[in-house]
Amino acid sequence: MSHHKHTLYGIAAILLWACLMGLTRTVAEQFGPIGGAALIYTVASLFLMTVMGVPKLSSFSPKYLIIGGALFVSYEICLALALGMANDRHQALQMAVVNYLWPALTVLLAVLISRKPVNILVYPSIALAFIGVAWTITGDDGLSVSAIAANVATNPVTYSMAFIGAIIWAVYCNVTKSLANGQNAITVFFIMTAISLWVKYAISDESALQFTLSSTMNLVLTGIVMGSGYALWNVAILRGNMMLLATLSYFTPVFSTLLSSAILGVALGVSFWQGVVMVTVGSLVCWWVTRSKKNTESNEPLLSQKISHENEA
Repeated sequence: MSHHKHTLYGIAAILLWACLMGLTRTVAEQFGPIGGAALIYTVASLFLMTVMGVPKLSSFSPKYLIIGGALFVSYEICLALALGMANDRHQALQMAVVNYLWPALTVLLAVLISRKPVNILVYPSIALAFIGVAWTITGDDGLSVSAIAANVATNPVTYSMAFIGAIIWAVYCNVTKSLANGQNAITVFFIMTAISLWVKYAISDESALQFTLSSTMNLVLTGIVMGSGYALWNVAILRGNMMLLATLSYFTPVFSTLLSSAILGVALGVSFWQGVVMVTVGSLVCWWVTRSKKNTESNEPLLSQKISHENEA
């Protein structure tokens, strides 16, 4: 019974995280891209400290804090600002799909680093994920380099941040296991992200933060949703069915697009959904053909690292 309960915690974490893209965008619209992101990570940090306790820096290795923290902060800032600075809500959902290239990129990087023989399906699966992203960007215009370039040209900074963020997270997922050594500095990393965003906000020309009842409630909800996802996953990876949760995690692009489009009130066309399915299938096949047959959890690329930042389960 406890096994099923902890598996449900993991499913809840996945669904909570699927809501975050849409919620983050709404906070950015109310407080600004930088200020909104800083507020979200501040609330999430406070929530995590309440639930998981105040972290002690002395309990973590300096290398883990510096390298892991730098990668984590860079990724979170790239993603949050890409969502917040998108031209409109539809483009924000495109940023979310670009972000979900990280599972395929993680596998690609792992393959390149290991130089070991891999299943022949890995490379076409990675290509399928990239084609899926291109498919969502071009929409009904048809898949072509000129159509992709034209869409990216409308806001090259956000597309660049979303793609660079996916690369950064792929690097993080490949190095964090050896750096962390069973430690979990997620709360520290959240605090570092919040501080970095506040510094960026202080030197930016964003307008002063304006709090209303609705915007404050939305902010608190988003911060709690973010923190709860991490907290629930930390419990789930200890006693839940990781094979099931790992498989479900690769459907996150579908869950995220569905829930975030509902939150943002954006109607998506058939081509967008086709692209999301391509990204999902490509990532899922990548994981499936490279997973460890002896111990699936230990080689799981990756929601456990994406959400809990530890790989000891």
